[in-house]
Amino acid sequence: MYLQQITPKVENMPAPILKYLLALVASIVLTASAAASGSHGAPTYEVYAVRFATVPGFPVQYLVQGAAANRKIDIAMTFWVLKGGGKVVLFDSGFYRDKFFKSWTVKDFVRPSEAISELNIKPEQVTDVVISHIHWDHADGADLFPKAHVWIQRDEYMHYIGDAWQGGRGGEGADVDDVLALVKINEAGRLNLINGDDLEILPGVRSYIGGKHTFQSQYLGVQTRQGTVVLASDNVYLFENLEKHAPIAQTLDAKSNLKAQDRMRTLAATPALIIPGHDPKVFVQFPKITPRVVRID
Repeated sequence: MYLQQITPKVENMPAPILKYLLALVASIVLTASAAASGSHGAPTYEVYAVRFATVPGFPVQYLVQGAAANRKIDIAMTFWVLKGGGKVVLFDSGFYRDKFFKSWTVKDFVRPSEAISELNIKPEQVTDVVISHIHWDHADGADLFPKAHVWIQRDEYMHYIGDAWQGGRGGEGADVDDVLALVKINEAGRLNLINGDDLEILPGVRSYIGGKHTFQSQYLGVQTRQGTVVLASDNVYLFENLEKHAPIAQTLDAKSNLKAQDRMRTLAATPALIIPGHDPKVFVQFPKITPRVVRID
């Protein structure tokens, strides 16, 4: 009753005031709708997987806990490209230093900074590089992209520039040149340290702490036209890990890895959009853009 008494009748309002009020109401409705959808104006991304090399005959038992010792697979060495909102983002950066070719059999290699040319991207156009974890095949190429801001979990960075080298531990799987490259990127003011879990590091891109593949590995949830794509990197090696609910073989905590897999299922728009780190099936199951590139979203 009180509102009826103080609210003027629409038919008695001057036209300019009525027009203003209608525009105001429309603005409020649109704002509320955006808030309810959780979009907040975040862009949607095109997501691509890029296969820059292959490591042939890799034992599956080192990827999937409980796998038979005689099984082998040609694993895809992969990084991911996110394009949207004026950004060109790499998730992981591959490798290129000569030492790794002496330690590993590598086929069909293309330097990551050259492989992105198949998407008409130049190295200097990459705006951001997100590193899932410190291992050579994911972090070695971080210094190939001269203008990119590099993102890594703070605890991952701090551990591998310090404690991992104490007491003869030899870096715990980190390569000294990769660590030094990150330090130099930090010195140049291009390193961003992510402080924990479930954080939007770029509009439409969220970081989640992974399943202890390394000290503080991470994975991404990316907003796309199909909903959220989860880029697992090495927190899930193969689709087989997900299908069998089997931990990755190289983890500091198998239970945490399984919890990370379970969480990915709640985040991804569909289970098919949880993308493992090294599965060659990715390059069969998704639309092919070039012989090395498929589009995920």
